[in-house]
Amino acid sequence: MQNRRVFFRDYGQIAYKKAWDIQMELFQQIVQQKLNNRELPAEKQTPTPNYLLFCEHNHVYTLGKTGMLENLLLNNQALKEKGIEFFHINRGGDITYHGPGQLTGYPIFDLDNFESDIIKFMRNMEEAIIRMLAEFGLKGDRIQGLTGVWLDANNPLKARKICAMGVHTSRWVTMHGFGLNISTNLDYFGYIIPCGIQDKSVTSMEKEIGPVDVNDVKKLVREKFAEVFGFSWAEEE
Repeated sequence: MQNRRVFFRDYGQIAYKKAWDIQMELFQQIVQQKLNNRELPAEKQTPTPNYLLFCEHNHVYTLGKTGMLENLLLNNQALKEKGIEFFHINRGGDITYHGPGQLTGYPIFDLDNFESDIIKFMRNMEEAIIRMLAEFGLKGDRIQGLTGVWLDANNPLKARKICAMGVHTSRWVTMHGFGLNISTNLDYFGYIIPCGIQDKSVTSMEKEIGPVDVNDVKKLVREKFAEVFGFSWAEEE
């Protein structure tokens, strides 16, 4: 009983904690629905929904559950002075930055509606971003052993990350997602060791090709996600 329809919500600029709470509420609802379905005969089970949330955060660093706090190069006082929040969260991966000019996307998918394979899910997210970047003449790629989307991935001296990714799953339901640098102030990455990787830099679409319309980027990311994952959009009631 796969449901390959996805609800889309764009929250605009939103505080990280508020977005996290929204994610958690949707995530827990889907997990609970899956548990409830297990107690019912097949004909009475209801399909689980899927969501893709877009937003843009205030300045914030998030550290994944396996990350190293040493990769945050500021103390609490410095964070306060610079107006940067910090959260230790339950996704995979190390430390990253979210802030104005970055499109943050949260796919809250029941992978039983697609493929129950977290590695395939990550590769599909990367593929959607790679295809979107190609529309702007940028060649996004992967680096073996690392997540996210990179430019000049095959050149160790020039490789730079344009889109970071990290997720959490339980019972094949996902949360967290990707952070795509559009016009992000890259100075904020200088206060951390991004994703715990010391020998690679970070970039943005604006740095590479000049100003881009964020609405064009959002439209294309939506199109490429639907294309790669093979879903259609659902309408909220």
